[in-house]
Amino acid sequence: MADNSPRLIVFSSLYPSRVRPNAGVFIRERMSKVAHHCSLIVISPVPWFPLQSLIQWFKPNYRPQPDKYENQDGISVYFPRFLSIPGIGRSWDGFFMALCSLVICRQLKKSFAFNLIDAHFAYPDGYAATLLGKWFKVPVTITLRGTEVPLSNIPSRLQRLLRALNDAARVFSVSDSLKRHVVNLGADAQKIWVVGNGIDTAKFFPVDKKQARQAWQIPEDVQVLISVGGLVDRKGFHRVIEILPALIEKYPRLLYLIVGGASPEGNIRNRLEQQVETLNLRQHVRFLGAMPAEQLHGPLSAADIFVLATANEGWANVFLEAMACGLPVVSTDVGGNREVVADETLGTIVPFGDAEALLLALDDALQRQWGRQAIVNYAADNSWDKRVDILLAEFKKLVES
Repeated sequence: MADNSPRLIVFSSLYPSRVRPNAGVFIRERMSKVAHHCSLIVISPVPWFPLQSLIQWFKPNYRPQPDKYENQDGISVYFPRFLSIPGIGRSWDGFFMALCSLVICRQLKKSFAFNLIDAHFAYPDGYAATLLGKWFKVPVTITLRGTEVPLSNIPSRLQRLLRALNDAARVFSVSDSLKRHVVNLGADAQKIWVVGNGIDTAKFFPVDKKQARQAWQIPEDVQVLISVGGLVDRKGFHRVIEILPALIEKYPRLLYLIVGGASPEGNIRNRLEQQVETLNLRQHVRFLGAMPAEQLHGPLSAADIFVLATANEGWANVFLEAMACGLPVVSTDVGGNREVVADETLGTIVPFGDAEALLLALDDALQRQWGRQAIVNYAADNSWDKRVDILLAEFKKLVES
């Protein structure tokens, strides 16, 4: 292999592991495609502090600890521990993340001779990566993925976030709206390239609706809505549930499928189940739990409309996954959502927090005749291959210079 070919350290604390199989799947999707063209190794720091086992007594899913090393389909993934004290100590996460990765990086510099660090999320991961980049004298790329919006409201994080973007050699943003957001904060627009997430059409494709419904024991004459995502406040499942009674007046057999489980941000399943009970919707809402990507095309193909009343997204890959199964999307006007649902043949975007607009959009979507094959084709046009070509060209340029 030529000396100037990219040899990457992929740096992200949100990377799937055996204990968190659904965390950061979109990062693994992208980087596994990159791995077909250049060598890479993953470092995924895991938060730890001395008293965390006490918290796990009350919250069993708090900070699950993976093995120190996993081989994932031929890719080496290291999970070093870094000191992360809940609450006020989080402002030091970036520094401790870099510190805990020093030993592994030193070993990999000898055995693997990495020449580029590719980080995901500006803080703490990107900040830590830029420190490592200085220490090991290699360029760093950072991908913005959406957490930069809420973090920019915390002065100490904003400062470090901007320093990371300033020190990076190249910044990728999954949406134009996210790029505009950090540029308004003071980041350099010249070094930020918009590269959206992609879709794996080998995993996401439509199957016959009748068969899909039989598999999930859903009658043919039922209208089906579906949402997919971590069961956290931000994703807005509760906002969909609250308008179901009004929809059910018009569509008495309506069914709402919720696919997802606990995430690093938390787990509000109990609260959602309580809401379903209170509104007497037990016959109309099904919790299907978390599901590996390979199985999602089943329930997606069984549905009529994909809905996500989300409060914040960078580039919601799940929209493309739903579209690849033929579903129009109803979602909120936040982050890059309007960039993914790019015109009205693909779905409807409504103002965030407007329950009436969400209700009307779902009612309209259930009545409309959608060009489902055109929706599938649009998703296929957003395949990973096209994204990866841009990334590889940039990695090569940075390493050669």
